[in-house]
Amino acid sequence: MVVFLGIDGGGTGCRAALADASGAILGFGTAGPANVNSDVAGTFANVMAATRMALTGHDIPETDLVAVLGLAGANVSMAVAQLRQMLPFARIRIVTDAVTAARGALGGSDGIVAAMGTGSVFAVQRNGIMRQFGGRGFVLGDQGSGAVLGRALLAEALRADDGFAEMTPLLAEVLDELGGVEGIITFGFRASPAEFAAFAPRIVQGDDPAARRLFDAAVTELRDLMRILQAGDSLPLVFLGGLGPFYADRLRDLWEIRTPIGSGLDGAVRLALEEA
Repeated sequence: MVVFLGIDGGGTGCRAALADASGAILGFGTAGPANVNSDVAGTFANVMAATRMALTGHDIPETDLVAVLGLAGANVSMAVAQLRQMLPFARIRIVTDAVTAARGALGGSDGIVAAMGTGSVFAVQRNGIMRQFGGRGFVLGDQGSGAVLGRALLAEALRADDGFAEMTPLLAEVLDELGGVEGIITFGFRASPAEFAAFAPRIVQGDDPAARRLFDAAVTELRDLMRILQAGDSLPLVFLGGLGPFYADRLRDLWEIRTPIGSGLDGAVRLALEEA
C-alpha cells in the first residue's frame, strides 16, 4: 500500500499527516520548529518526531512513505539539499511552507494567497501552477508584515524625537516604553522579527495618527503588489496569518476576498497525493 506523508513546518512547530491513496487521514503528529534554513539538524529531528507520531499504530516503514514537506526556509537550496540527504522516505519533495499554505487555502482553484504574519509571503496559483513571491525576510522584504510594521513604528518614533515627524501619543508611549532614543536603537540592534512584530497590533488596531499613517502606507504598498500579481486578471484573494483580516478589510472593495479552504497541512497532503 502506498502511503503519503504531508509535513507543514514553520518557525514555531511542525505538523505531520499520514494519508492513504484515497486521501483518508491515518494519523497525525506534532513536534518542534522546522525552519530548514536556520537549523537543518533540528528540522530533521522534528520532522522525524512528527512523522513517527503520525505512524503510531501503523506497521508502515518510514522508507515506504511518499512525502511532501512544506518548510520555512526551504527557498535556500543548500539547506534543502542537506535535509534531503538525511531523510529516509521513498520519495521526497520539499517546498516552502508558503506553497503548502497556498495549496491548502486554494485547493485546485486559481487565486492569490497573502500570508501576513510576523513575515509575509505571497503565492499565485493559475491553472494548477503555483508561483511564490516575496518571503525574503524583514531586512530585505516581507512587505506589510508585522516585523516591518513594528520596525516602521520605531523608526517613526525616532523621527518624531528629532522633530522630523509629528509626535503622537503612540510614538511617545513607545519611546517611554523602550527607554528613549538610545533604548530604541539598542532594541533595534538585538531584536528578532517576532519582537518587532509585537508592536504591529498597536498599528493595525489603533486610532493614533501615526498608526493610521503607517498602516495606510502598508495597505497602499500591498494593494500595488496585488495589482502586479493579478497581471490583468481578477483573481480572488485569500489572506492568512494574524494580520490577514486587517488587510482583507481594507482591500475587499477591490477584489473578492475568500476564506481558506484548508490549512498548510492540508496543502502538504494534497501535494503528496499528487506525487502518486
